[in-house]
Amino acid sequence: MPFTLTAARHSELIIKKSRFIGCVQPVADRAAAQGVVDALRREHPAAAHVCWALMAGGQSAANDDGEPGGTAGRPMLEVLRHHDLEGVLATVVRYFGGVKLGAGGLVRAYTDSIAQTLIDASLVPLVRQRTLHCAVPYALEGLMRREIAAVGATLDRVRHESMVHFDFSLPAPAADAFIARVGDAAQGRVAWLQA
Repeated sequence: MPFTLTAARHSELIIKKSRFIGCVQPVADRAAAQGVVDALRREHPAAAHVCWALMAGGQSAANDDGEPGGTAGRPMLEVLRHHDLEGVLATVVRYFGGVKLGAGGLVRAYTDSIAQTLIDASLVPLVRQRTLHCAVPYALEGLMRREIAAVGATLDRVRHESMVHFDFSLPAPAADAFIARVGDAAQGRVAWLQA
């Protein structure tokens, strides 16, 4: 089961005079991640490198930002994969201290920076959501609202037309049981619609 983070976490390592500022944080997608990386570059203009790794939306990406190929972004990505994280961006800002670490030293430094940041991080299971659309007679609007609230679903939209249309999302594992229960309670008067 994949996990995500509840909040951003930071750490700092000093290795042979180089300063590694690590961060892991939840992000929605690659565009949001790119915004965070761009902000870090503006915040740390004197940094030698701003390396990052992303697991979001089932996609992964890694960037070494000028470090030797495969010594920064890819090792950080492997730490995210090892923790089964999804919707998470890992960044490390490096201030060069004048001592070269070599390829193995860089891999260890970037890996350790992200691993240390995750030590006490609050991980929460990432539950896939399923969006449902239905229409019910006006007499069943109250029943439908109560059922949606009872399962903790997120009500996205309600439209009052010839029938009351509901758009909502709930954890995917609970969707089929919800459909069956509401169908029974409404005596088959719920029309389940495609998006």
